[in-house]
Amino acid sequence: MTVLFDLDGTLIDSAPHLGHALNRLLGEWGRRSVSDAMLRSLIGDGPRLLVERGFAATGRPLPAEEAETALARFLHLYAALPADPASVYPGVRQTLARLAGAGHPIGLCTNKPHAIARDLLDGLGLLPFFSAVVGGDSLPQRKPAPDPLLAALAELKGPKAGAVMVGDGPNDVAAAHAAGIASILVSYGYARGELAGLSADLLIDHFTDLPDALEAVRRNFASSIRHSHSAEAEDNLGC
Repeated sequence: MTVLFDLDGTLIDSAPHLGHALNRLLGEWGRRSVSDAMLRSLIGDGPRLLVERGFAATGRPLPAEEAETALARFLHLYAALPADPASVYPGVRQTLARLAGAGHPIGLCTNKPHAIARDLLDGLGLLPFFSAVVGGDSLPQRKPAPDPLLAALAELKGPKAGAVMVGDGPNDVAAAHAAGIASILVSYGYARGELAGLSADLLIDHFTDLPDALEAVRRNFASSIRHSHSAEAEDNLGC
């Protein structure tokens, strides 16, 4: 079974680093800092929207002519921060090792820029687990479009049938639905609103619950295939 992962809010708690970079940026533009609680409500759709939301939350919206400069400065500030091993959620390293040891092809689909995502995974010692990394700037479309997931599946040479996207919010579920694969949500990430309404196949509270969740998805997939074949056989018999 091929498993694709989101990064922020799923594998790592990136809020402290994102908050440090965003507040440095806002300070340089003469704005006040955002609180941790506010910051977590702004995360989830890539750095451009995070910057735009940060400015909107602290005064007038960022002028269009300053947007690219502000984004570039934010990315520079963020990329300069050292990877923090403490940002990796409990159980992530061990569970990824277990999945890799069981032969699951593993990929990453994030709206974070590709180079920053790879450097971060490398700095955290997680990169060897991932045979494909697709960032928010890897393709013209990013999540919630299905393109990043399909590109990762192609790179991993994994079929859509039985593949799973693991994330923490609506972009992950929407991308999985659009790509025609299953989705699992973690409950501890940055999602805004009620997770139960996102129509993920499963919701888990701890990353270490993932192997059992994947097995449940596999059983459901196998059952749906059997029912499909049974119905097709009945149709062929004229039942």
